[in-house]
Amino acid sequence: MRQQRNCMKKNKTEIEEITDRLIKFRDERNWEQFHNSKDLALALSIEAAELNELFLWKTAEEVNVGKLKEELADVFIFALLLARKHKLNIMNIILEKIAANEKKYPAGKAKNTARKYSEL
Repeated sequence: MRQQRNCMKKNKTEIEEITDRLIKFRDERNWEQFHNSKDLALALSIEAAELNELFLWKTAEEVNVGKLKEELADVFIFALLLARKHKLNIMNIILEKIAANEKKYPAGKAKNTARKYSEL
């Protein structure tokens, strides 16, 4: 694992490459001026709501996969931009969250239940 992390420091991860491409797209249009933390968070929330709207009054199987891809991409885009704005390493923050959730939701107590950690 340590060797893998050292390799990742030398080579960009796919997430870093995608984020760099996104930043290039943004900068070519001079949109950074609109990308303050508040507005990125609001945009992320709005795109998540648009993602939810795809499922409104439908079963999960009825979702339009093309639109699902578009809205999910928008959610990821604003999340990546917000993380880059605050110099957050996405891999690290996700792994940290998984570790925290493993403590809050031990498999022995949380398996086969959707209850909140405080109710386990």
